[in-house]
Amino acid sequence: MTRPLPPLNALRAFEAAARHLSFKLAAKELNVTPAAVSHQVKALEDLLGVPLFHRLTRALRLTEAGQVALPALTEGFDKLAEGAKRLRAYSDSGILTISVSPSFGSMWLVPRLDRFRSRHPDIEIRIDGTDRLVDVTGGEVDVALRYGPGNYKGVQVDFLFNQFNTPVCSPALLEGDNALLRPEDLRHHTLLHVEWKDADASWRMWLMAAGLHDIEPTRGPHFTQESMAVQAALDGQGVALIGDRLVADHLAAGRLVCPFHQDLKTPLKFSYYLLSARNGTTKKVAAFRDWLLEEVQEHWTG
Repeated sequence: MTRPLPPLNALRAFEAAARHLSFKLAAKELNVTPAAVSHQVKALEDLLGVPLFHRLTRALRLTEAGQVALPALTEGFDKLAEGAKRLRAYSDSGILTISVSPSFGSMWLVPRLDRFRSRHPDIEIRIDGTDRLVDVTGGEVDVALRYGPGNYKGVQVDFLFNQFNTPVCSPALLEGDNALLRPEDLRHHTLLHVEWKDADASWRMWLMAAGLHDIEPTRGPHFTQESMAVQAALDGQGVALIGDRLVADHLAAGRLVCPFHQDLKTPLKFSYYLLSARNGTTKKVAAFRDWLLEEVQEHWTG
């Protein structure tokens, strides 16, 4: 179907100037000069044979024709922007951008990426280490790995796994005069804290569940990233309270140990999820999703 349209640049100039009621502000938005905006608007008026603005001494005011046209043009440019965003999201370039929290990325995802790269050597990987809100539908990133309650709106959500909160430490702490053998022995050791999003995952809650009311639950250093608390535990600086899946590799290798009985693990309220665009999934995203879900199923303990 043929759509007879005036020049798009002229329509953009008018729409921006009409929203701002200013050639100067429109020019700033469009990254051109005010004179260029004024020229485009005048050319549009000449082409249509109708004035769109009343040009006052220090202001612009829309004519009746301009007022009628503005809402439809604004809606049209919004739809064009949305269409362009969807095209960018559908781009199937060879670079896969993964948004992941720094700790989960370094401790769980990165050690496993070689298996994905071996299977898909044509897909280049870019890791965006952040917890901030990202747009997986608009092409900012291709996928996001997030720890949370799972109620994510407007995106494809794949459950990965939940965790149990458990104390972990260096094997060295299991020896010596104050060997860490029973929960009561924690009074002789430094508590390493992670400032969790899940308030139930604190030493205070764990000690209460274990019936240990005489140990100060807030003593010891606090960390904003799990990886820093885990590194302190690896160095023998204390006992970290951490999700068991996050330290699965360290536990399997014996670099960290769970000093107490498994019954003293407590379930965490939040879980890990893979987020991706609901529509227009690219081959690279589908490949990563398939691999990750398989990885979780086959190697969830390691």
